[in-house]
Amino acid sequence: MLDTLYTGGKIRTFDPEQPWAEALGVTGNTITYVGPNADAPAARHTVQLEGRLVTPGVADTHNHLLLGFDDLAVSLDQVESLDIVRSRIAQFAETHPELEWICAENALYSVVEGRRPNADDLVGVTDKPVFITTYDQHSVWLNRPALAKLGILNGAEIAWGKPERDSVTGEPTGWITDFYTSAMTISGLAELQRDIPIYSPDRRYRKVTNSLDMAARFGITTVVEPQVPLAELDLFARANDEGKLTSRTIAAIYHPVGADGDFRARITEAIAETPQHERFKLGPVKLYADDVIEPHTAAMLEDYANRPGHRGHTSLEPTEFTKLFIELDRLGYLVHTHAIGDWGTRLTLDSIEAAQRANGTRSRHGIVHVECLAPDDLPRFAELGVVAAMQPRHASPDLVAGTWMENVGEQRWDRAWRYRSLIESGARVTFSSDWQVGEMDPLVGVYSAMTRARLDGSDGWTQGERLDLDRTLHAYTQAGAFAFHQESKLGMLRAGYLADLVVWSGDLYAMEPAEILQQSADLTVVGGEAIHDSHGEQGGPKAAPHAANASDWSAGESSCGDVTQGAHHHTS
Repeated sequence: MLDTLYTGGKIRTFDPEQPWAEALGVTGNTITYVGPNADAPAARHTVQLEGRLVTPGVADTHNHLLLGFDDLAVSLDQVESLDIVRSRIAQFAETHPELEWICAENALYSVVEGRRPNADDLVGVTDKPVFITTYDQHSVWLNRPALAKLGILNGAEIAWGKPERDSVTGEPTGWITDFYTSAMTISGLAELQRDIPIYSPDRRYRKVTNSLDMAARFGITTVVEPQVPLAELDLFARANDEGKLTSRTIAAIYHPVGADGDFRARITEAIAETPQHERFKLGPVKLYADDVIEPHTAAMLEDYANRPGHRGHTSLEPTEFTKLFIELDRLGYLVHTHAIGDWGTRLTLDSIEAAQRANGTRSRHGIVHVECLAPDDLPRFAELGVVAAMQPRHASPDLVAGTWMENVGEQRWDRAWRYRSLIESGARVTFSSDWQVGEMDPLVGVYSAMTRARLDGSDGWTQGERLDLDRTLHAYTQAGAFAFHQESKLGMLRAGYLADLVVWSGDLYAMEPAEILQQSADLTVVGGEAIHDSHGEQGGPKAAPHAANASDWSAGESSCGDVTQGAHHHTS
């Protein structure tokens, strides 16, 4: 007898042998029936779908759990006016006299027209030091009290970024570049935890658990935290001990570009010694090829359109980057590399190709973001077996109109977020949120992939890269399972697979994109258990996850084609 039967709606399985079904049955943590309603076994409990859609659970393959919103920080999400920035910070400072620092999150680069924000823009707002992160976490904006407190006014350097200085006076402007790549180093994180309250372990832990709660509500059954410092692995152990690891979580360990062999030995040691189970896995390594386009720090093959003579920079000198990549591949790490500019992407593809030649491997390395892709490099993803881990919401004019578009220049807009072209070339493409750079809700990403427009439907651009719903959902489900070597257990609704699924509030296939934006996940199920249940259809609004055990993941099996007892996994 089945434990639960889902019937009366549309079930998109993404199983090539049975793409659609009328009914799905679960026993324990496993799917045990997929087929016609008439043949479904009896069940102890039935979920009447009433026309709703069931799909595999969403695999959000790039979701910064550690960067979720902080309840003691000012949200500047989508704020386009400096006056509003100033008023929000002033009001928050006035109502929180107990706080030594005023922290704010998600500022737009374009909040001051024609230039980057600076410390002078915050004069008169508050006498307290102010620390503001940009929406992409790659830059920080400080006021003068913050510059003074951190010693930057007196020439001090910081481990978590590069203070910008006025080209004439040499004085610090209040703008910090290269933040996120520096902040997650051992020294950078230690300084942040010492000086900036938002980076305390307790506040970082609250971000993780709040983000996981959101993931469950949005139908996300697997989440990849793409950049975990070794020093913060214990936050996930704490979340597991407190029953907070609801979605399956894969943590990619951050590898600073300048780290040496001793650091790589520490990664291998951490993978071997950290308890891993059905809800938590280690294995991938995160690397940076370049930075981001908005502050002109992504590596471009040609000059930025509005900065002649400037092409950004790679994170390492190219031959050194390739040497590092070959070494990581030789050690068996599955490498997911941040690459945004077309030069950064080409350097990563060149390095993967060099690693394949040197090591005789063909691993499922991933390139994350791929915001600007040169035509000659598009077919190389399929040729080299590289996964393109992309975020369709990033292509929305809501995020890129203005600074991004102007920096790249209209002559290169046809290189932007080419996910349809990549899919049609035979490349593996996964979709994700990049929370909290973009909204975590995958339906926002679905809409964006289908429209390339703002959320209000306006300003659609580069529309030749729009996707249909089915290929979009595939990129959020089966493709994500494949990227992390889980395609034999997850990503499809097939008998014998783990019962990770989502019941959407309606039949997405019967809707226009704007209607999809109004939908939600009614029921999110991981291993047969409801981690989100908006209507109490399967045990209440939020059933507690069971204790960790190895039944859902084979003991001793590497979840990500990564380091296991030093062996290198050769994958296709």
